[in-house]
Order: sequence, then C-alpha cells, then structure tokens
Amino acid sequence: MRSSERTVVREQARREVWREGLGVAIATSAYGISFGALSVASGLDVWQTCVLSLLMFTGGSQFAFIGVFGAGGIAALPSAIASAALLGVRNVAYGMRMSSIIGDGFWRRAAAAQVTIDESTAVAIAQERPQLRRLGFWLTGLGVFIGWNLTTLAGALLGDVLGDPKTWGLDAAAAAAFLALLWPRLKQRQAIAVGVAAAVVAASLTPFLMPGLPVLVAACVAILVGWFNWLGRDAPRQTLQGVGA
Repeated sequence: MRSSERTVVREQARREVWREGLGVAIATSAYGISFGALSVASGLDVWQTCVLSLLMFTGGSQFAFIGVFGAGGIAALPSAIASAALLGVRNVAYGMRMSSIIGDGFWRRAAAAQVTIDESTAVAIAQERPQLRRLGFWLTGLGVFIGWNLTTLAGALLGDVLGDPKTWGLDAAAAAAFLALLWPRLKQRQAIAVGVAAAVVAASLTPFLMPGLPVLVAACVAILVGWFNWLGRDAPRQTLQGVGA
C-alpha cells in the first residue's frame, strides 16, 4: 500500500473514532437530565447535585446513591454510600486495563482516573491501534464528562418545573440505559445466571431490608457466582484463549 493510501486509511479510521466517541458521549449525556431531576427530587439541592456529578462522575454509582438516599433519607446514607462505592469498584479494573493506553505522567493519569468509565473504556478497547485507542479514550471520556455535567445542571434546574420525574418517565431512563448496556453481554449461561440470581435476591429482600441493602446483598451473590464460575467451566478453550489475547 502506498503512503498516500495509508494516510487516507488512517484519516478514515480517525474520523470513525471521532464519530463513535462523540455519538457515545451525546447518547450518554442525554440521560444526565434524568439524574439531575431525580437528584433534586430525592432531597439534594442543585449545587449538591452538580458537585456529585463533578466528583463522583460514574452514572451507576450516582443513580444508586440518590435512589437509596431518596428512599431512606439520612438513615439510609451509609447504605447509599456503600452502594455507590460498590458499583464504582469496577472502574478500578477499567483503570488497570487502560494503564498501558493512557501512558505515563502524574497529571495525565490523574485526569484519566476521572474519565475512566464504561463508555471511554468500551470505545478505547474497540480500536485496533494504540493511537486510536488513546484518541477514543480521551474523546469519549472528556465528551461524556462535559456533556453529563451540563445535562445534570439542566435537569436539576428543571426539576422543580417538571414536577415529579416519574410523570415524565425520567425515573426509568437510567434503568433502561443500563439494561441496554447489559443485554448484549447476556450470551452465556454464567452471565444469565448471575443476572437472574441477583435480580431475584434484590426483589425478594426489598420489602424487608433498609433501602440499599438488597442491592448490596444481590451484588455479593453476583460476586460469589462469578468467583466460583459454577456455570462457566464448560466454556470452549478457544473462547478463553480469545479473551486472554
């Protein structure tokens, strides 16, 4: 392939990463409006809601926090913090995976730690070349960070105007988004078993335990099943090799 052709191919690949990263950022940022509105409805004010998005910045943990806090108030604050922290642990694994892509440098790694989320990791590892992975990571991570915080502010300011978020279906927006992310992963018996078991446990314990605790117990069940890999031992060897690659 001639140098001019290689240049064209590289530019096309970069444009594709830009389209993918910005598309994911816009789609993810959209339901930040629901978080802002739900956060205000749960008892936080506009500034507390915005600080939560700026500092915590992991959608699942944020929704878990306000969901538990809104249901149980101050008494449920420890459960709310524990639920948010448990969901945020996955970002540690993402950080380990992204370490070689991000590169060295204290400030670079510090900034990367803030934007290492589901979306930035997914777009990065989908690329074939290191340069494209790095571009996908930063483009998606920064795009989601900016968009999410802007829509969080908008949702919080509109919270009082909109009234009850449930009337507009905003309470289901986050759940629908996470279900859309989860559904493609439910291809093996192990993943299906973990999801079903965790859902049954959480639903069964909800009437009896303080808000937030059913989620923590369900997470422990998921970890237990995944740790022992009870239903995944018969996975084809070639599949395991492909994952390791």
